[in-house]
Amino acid sequence: MSPARSAIPIICTEEVREALHEGRPVVALESNVITHGLKYPHNAQTALEVEAAVRKGGSIPATVCIEDGAIRIGMTEQDIERFASESGIPKVSSRDLPVVLARGGRGATTVASSLVAAELAGIPFFSSAGLGGVHRGAEMTMDISSDLIQLTRSKVAVVCAGAKMILDLKLTMEYLETHCIPVISHGSDDFPAFYCASSGLKAPHRIDDENLIARVVATHWAAGHPGGVVITTPPREEDAVDPAEAEAAIADALAQAERDGVSGQGLTKYLMHAVDRATGGRTAQANMAVLISTAEIGGRMAAAYAHRQAASSGQR
Repeated sequence: MSPARSAIPIICTEEVREALHEGRPVVALESNVITHGLKYPHNAQTALEVEAAVRKGGSIPATVCIEDGAIRIGMTEQDIERFASESGIPKVSSRDLPVVLARGGRGATTVASSLVAAELAGIPFFSSAGLGGVHRGAEMTMDISSDLIQLTRSKVAVVCAGAKMILDLKLTMEYLETHCIPVISHGSDDFPAFYCASSGLKAPHRIDDENLIARVVATHWAAGHPGGVVITTPPREEDAVDPAEAEAAIADALAQAERDGVSGQGLTKYLMHAVDRATGGRTAQANMAVLISTAEIGGRMAAAYAHRQAASSGQR
């Protein structure tokens, strides 16, 4: 272990530590959805259902958080309940991670900081409902999610339902292409938009064979690429929100945000809540469903990759 890595305190649960030692599949999960996503008690219930979905997919879940100045890989039910019910737990992105760790603080991890933690812990797969991306109007604001930046730096495959509809998804796809991040669509020809089955954009590659996807991920890293791979899977038909309905709600929310002077880091949360109100709560329900369905696919992908790695090393 390098000196830089040994300086980072990482504490794994016994289950996660044993799985990693034995080469069994593990899927990292963010904790930000517990503290800053859904309201209590739905956040705690959904977090447990997400972990159960990873297990159903054949992998061990490892929800990541920061506590007492350490990266914790794996949360107990008591940890999840505590993070879900307590207020004031900060959101920690990769930019904030060294400050929070050095101060001995705690926080909930985003996609970006979870990717950092997953790579440090040796976990090659991470699951999330949706990525951050290039924001609308980024030509003027330069507002680009740190999720995308971290994807270019961390060797972690991300299984998700695309990126949020409130973003500029065409520019998000352009960014991923520019930075040589493979985007593979599983179960659809299109790049999904979080709780919408399609963004209207075709995915560069569609692969439905999970073993072939595992081979692609291994090949990407064997070629020396420093970043990750994005594997998308659309929401189930019964959970998906109509894209036209979502886009109309987003347009209204953007106009209201401009009138209210909301911008920067507060804009995403503002838009998500506004769209949820405009759809009568349907997007929040879809959010919960997508977290769970994506986690199961993530569990299956991680299991296929672990099986391939074991076979390649002669282990059975």
